[in-house]
Amino acid sequence: MQKNFTTFIERRDHLYETIKKAHPGKKGTLLLLAGFETERYAFRQDSSFYYYTGLEEPAAVVTVDVIGTVLHVPNYGTARTQWASSVVDADPRKLDYWGIRELRHLGNPCKGYSLAATCVPAEYAYLLEELERKVQQGEVIFTIYPPDNSIDQTLILDRLFLEKPALKQAVVDISPFVAHMRRAKSQSELELMYEAIDCTMAAHEAAAAMIEPEMYEYFVQAGIEFVFKQSGGSPAFPSIVGSGKNSTVLHYTRNDWQMRKGDLVVVDIGAELNYYCADLTRTYPVSGTFTDRQRQVYNVVLDTQQYIASIARPGYWLVNKDQPQMSLQHLAREFLKDQGYEQYFMHGIGHFLGLDVHDVGDYKEPLKEGDVITIEPGIYIAQEKIGIRIEDNYWITANGAVCMSEELPRDSYEIEQMMLEELDEDMI
Repeated sequence: MQKNFTTFIERRDHLYETIKKAHPGKKGTLLLLAGFETERYAFRQDSSFYYYTGLEEPAAVVTVDVIGTVLHVPNYGTARTQWASSVVDADPRKLDYWGIRELRHLGNPCKGYSLAATCVPAEYAYLLEELERKVQQGEVIFTIYPPDNSIDQTLILDRLFLEKPALKQAVVDISPFVAHMRRAKSQSELELMYEAIDCTMAAHEAAAAMIEPEMYEYFVQAGIEFVFKQSGGSPAFPSIVGSGKNSTVLHYTRNDWQMRKGDLVVVDIGAELNYYCADLTRTYPVSGTFTDRQRQVYNVVLDTQQYIASIARPGYWLVNKDQPQMSLQHLAREFLKDQGYEQYFMHGIGHFLGLDVHDVGDYKEPLKEGDVITIEPGIYIAQEKIGIRIEDNYWITANGAVCMSEELPRDSYEIEQMMLEELDEDMI
């Protein structure tokens, strides 16, 4: 996909201007930190760094001040470009296209071609000297530093500032501004999310056609993730394929159980494409047909989802204990209580969705236009081995919630019909 870096530049400029307006008496530098590589997992850029830069360079740092944007990269001890793709030797014309005024080294040389998260101040010496000089001149450091949440960036900054307490004292947290910007999805972001959702719906169709008695859960998982990869995506989170008693385990990911006739299987999956995520759950009968009892419980879950989706709109909260009459969580529980199933619903009704599966967003604020959320009621009756969850993704508009995954069957009879359809050989 060809990126439009104008979007990233505009976001960065907007963030910087918002910060300046919120802190008119403070002069400072915006500091954004990238994610780090590990040997165990493929590199995935930090969501906020990507949102404001579009760059997939690991261990980089971006600074923004009144003069412009500077990209700081590790001073590698060996040629980075021989081992991995990198912007280290970027053409100046590319820098201009990215909205970068200058490319600099972070500090002293590090070992090899990769900088680990267990960084040492010497590897950031040049950047730290620059920040120290600015702080001595009365400036502050605007960065993502949530006071009640230890994320990778805060841990790294704490390590770097250990010997320079003046820098830590100069930090001004901007995480609320970042969360506010990222929460409202633009049209281009919605289009990317629809792509991830389409891919996830295709994976569900493949799973439905594969499921049968005596098959192991991981066979279904393999088919799902093949569809993701075939579309250029990857799992946005560990795929859940939980059958029988495992269907009642909310975050079951072992996926090593042999599916049995008469059981249910909860398939909670999401593709990530171009950094945007989907999160869709369906519950399937392993034998291809729901029992009367399973269908009864299934329909309660479906009715709950449809009820919540019908009222979700700006002004309602995902959860608000102080205003339960406007809280989707509390309304869902009341609905299930009327049906006699409240005690079997033990998780949230939904969450924000975007660059992260559990995306940024202040749950203390009501829903707004541009939010994308999940609505995912569930009933889990362990003694009956009945676990049922139905989850779809919704775009909040002025007129209500638009289901972005409407094309994926939800009705119990439609689920059974989907399981009868032939598996497309081009899909698996």
